[in-house]
Amino acid sequence: MKFQEMTWPLLRQVARDHCLILAPIAACEQHSRHLPAFTDTILVTAVAEAVEQRLPVQVLLLPTQWFGASSHHLRFGATLSATEDTHITMICEMLTPLLEDGYQRVLVLNGHGGNIDTMHVALRRLQPRYRNRLLTAASYWELAEKELAGLADGARKTMGHACEFETSMILAVRPELVRREEIRDDPPAQEPALRGLFIAEDMRQRTDHGAVGFPEKATAEKGRAFLAAAIDRTTEVVQALLTRSLPD
Repeated sequence: MKFQEMTWPLLRQVARDHCLILAPIAACEQHSRHLPAFTDTILVTAVAEAVEQRLPVQVLLLPTQWFGASSHHLRFGATLSATEDTHITMICEMLTPLLEDGYQRVLVLNGHGGNIDTMHVALRRLQPRYRNRLLTAASYWELAEKELAGLADGARKTMGHACEFETSMILAVRPELVRREEIRDDPPAQEPALRGLFIAEDMRQRTDHGAVGFPEKATAEKGRAFLAAAIDRTTEVVQALLTRSLPD
């Protein structure tokens, strides 16, 4: 079920206790010289729509919230960004009417790294008021982290930015948007002594041309495999959430 395609009488008939709200969130931001600004939105929407197609009665898919927390990209330009506080509020206010309307289960499916902190804080803010609801969130690549790592050829086995993973997947779904002649690797700095440390840096400080990873390894064939892995794992998680008991 796609929320935006339904009328209010049809939505009133949805069994609140037998479906899951799937809420994709993403961004509109620079993706180096070779990928479009809407990359994160295109990809998380592709994953979410495929999950809804597999579970059309059990999943109520919301329109992708494309306006994300991307302040760390602003120095490159080609970026639209909410502040972190605004983005937290956006997520809360998107979900609150649905929770008030009786929906029991929510999965915020994220497509942009800058949204990870804000989606976690948003659900923490909602939880005290809706203690008996199942409020969950994940980035699609984290759900399929093991599977994606096994398919990657580059030295980086986790999601970067405009990287082997994202470039391959855009080649698979929107190849006309990829500027192939501009694809260049942008390897992340390797500092073993700082492993596990968070450093507050913007993308200008962290990268050469706005990518993180090895997009020269990208192919459309791998992109289809990456997407299939993400869709399979997200579907598996949704099915598990549909049968999971609600919190007391």
